[in-house]
Amino acid sequence: MRLAPRVDHLTAIEIDRDLAAELRPRLPPNVDLVVGDILDVDLSRYIAEGPLRVAGNLPYNISTPILFKLLKAARQPGLRDLTVMLQLEVAERLVARPGTKDYGVLTIFTALQADVQRLLTLPPGAFRPAPKVRSAVVRLTFRPSRLPAGSEVIFDPMVKTMFMQRRKTLLNALRQYAASVGLDSRTVLTDAGIDPIRRPETLTQTDLLRLVSVLSPCSHPKPKA
Repeated sequence: MRLAPRVDHLTAIEIDRDLAAELRPRLPPNVDLVVGDILDVDLSRYIAEGPLRVAGNLPYNISTPILFKLLKAARQPGLRDLTVMLQLEVAERLVARPGTKDYGVLTIFTALQADVQRLLTLPPGAFRPAPKVRSAVVRLTFRPSRLPAGSEVIFDPMVKTMFMQRRKTLLNALRQYAASVGLDSRTVLTDAGIDPIRRPETLTQTDLLRLVSVLSPCSHPKPKA
């Protein structure tokens, strides 16, 4: 209700049917209320009508899947920024540095296409009833992805596969994905100039982009007949 006067149009997504029914008669004309689960809602049509800004208090138990959905959606032009309240631990993963325990897939996918700013940190006492966790408000400002066009099909499964084995050496953590595209992990790492005894959690964005370049099909042309 407080956002509506500040924007030309507001689309609100609410999963609670009873709450939605209570809100609907009170909504101003520039608000559309969608009743449904954000994880099931097709966001592409809203983004196509952009520029679009997203704001919300994300349910803490599904905040990470929602963030991944929004990051994927932001790969198409139109989504300007995202301002949300999260559990503090999730916010810390968004801004984590390579080599730290919080650094992982969410950190990497976010840094690839957004600048993150932590706006507020809130103690449990700021809410009634008080939760058992601390909270934070963060803003993600989206920018063009650093990935070459079409490289998501390599980058996404490569990162997810390696970070499922984040405590293994890169030689072993990359082996499964490299083999799936017909390559040897040691050769890939050598060509990328990356020490095979490092661990996935130490990889920077630059390291990951070098791996994508080496794993790209055009880097391994088929021999002529």
